[in-house]
Amino acid sequence: MTSPKVLILKQPFNNNTGGGITLSNLFDNWDREQLAVACSGYLLTEDMDPKLCNNYYQLGSKERKWMFPFNLFSRKYYSGAIKINDKTSTKDKVVIKKSKLRVKLIMEYVRPIFEQIGFSYFQAKTGLSPEFCKWLDDFNPDILYIQADTREDVLFGIEVCDYVKRPMVFHMMDDWPTLIGVKGILKNFWKSKIDKEFRLLLDRADLLMGISDYMCEEYKKRYGKKFITFHNPIKLEFWEKEQRGNYELPKNPTVLYAGRLGLGIDKSLKSIAEAVKKVNKELQTNIKFVVQALDAPDWIKNDQNIEHRQFVKYEELPRVFSEADLLILPYDFSLESMSFIKYSMPTKAPEYMASGTPIIIFAPQDTALVQYAEKYNWAAVITNNNIDELAEKLKQLFLDKSLREKIAKTAKTIAETRHDSDLVAREFQQMILNMRERNNYKNTVTS
Repeated sequence: MTSPKVLILKQPFNNNTGGGITLSNLFDNWDREQLAVACSGYLLTEDMDPKLCNNYYQLGSKERKWMFPFNLFSRKYYSGAIKINDKTSTKDKVVIKKSKLRVKLIMEYVRPIFEQIGFSYFQAKTGLSPEFCKWLDDFNPDILYIQADTREDVLFGIEVCDYVKRPMVFHMMDDWPTLIGVKGILKNFWKSKIDKEFRLLLDRADLLMGISDYMCEEYKKRYGKKFITFHNPIKLEFWEKEQRGNYELPKNPTVLYAGRLGLGIDKSLKSIAEAVKKVNKELQTNIKFVVQALDAPDWIKNDQNIEHRQFVKYEELPRVFSEADLLILPYDFSLESMSFIKYSMPTKAPEYMASGTPIIIFAPQDTALVQYAEKYNWAAVITNNNIDELAEKLKQLFLDKSLREKIAKTAKTIAETRHDSDLVAREFQQMILNMRERNNYKNTVTS
């Protein structure tokens, strides 16, 4: 049976973001000609995979309008259809290398001011242009698949839904609505308004998906709607080719964190660094805490126990993860961080599981990550924001080979039974097929 034609809003296929990796794995083995993506130009990078999808519409200056003073800093992006692997097609149309200075000016100086005065939620608006409508008509999707993490995404999603009038899947990655109304003099106004707008988008969905069981349970209570859990699946054969099987420790062991920095992460990374320093002093060892991230945080520059490494290509991750002696998943313990990460599930969690390297989690108890780990025992877990307690758990793991091996083997089993992309993607794709068939039947009955 031919795959349904799916239009994906907002999220490109890539291997450097959680949403992009999850998307790539869920749509693995889909007919490439049956997929199309519409997203803003700032999301298009050299990390996109044209093998999975090569039909893109870049939402540029004809669709995305900025208000003053953001328009003074915004780049004028080309609007229109592009082919990612066609250098002739993308030349002068796709900005691969973004300006770090422009992003820093907006994020660190302009945006905080607008957050305080309550203007940040309409800093930009994406709408339907005649060119984009023609592209939509030409593709003529059977299904819409939408991810959203801003008010702008929500409003645009509603516009597209109302235009194409096709069944829609909405997939939630993070509980970003919780952060609305935290800052600014108009916080209560925006919290109420965006909640109503978000519910309008949910009302248009035929299938709602969450990133964790905990999120789906909460959203049933909050929005009165059923969400189905679809977290990032993984290709087992990809991870098994470099999978760790030896649990002896080298002379200089490493604890590895690989991922983003920023909200919800940074404070716990500093605590991990302090705990590693404490373990080294007490055991007279030379354990390295390796932070693999885009940029090195300022606070690690003069610490001999910490090493920053640049991101590697996705194809190299199985080797990098299996060469580490411990993999760590941290979350911050602040109220603001908790609001953001409580119901989220790191994309790297099943990748860590499949690597064969033992995992340690340093995060608050009331999070989807901790609940999942404790339910299936695939990681050592510390839920108190206490450096001494974290150091003791690290010591225990470094001194007990059998414990390291037990955790790692349990994690591998969970990866095989619950995150195998052959199983998860097949279930996901069957749901999309069922949506198309129901819609076809409804149209036949009403015609």
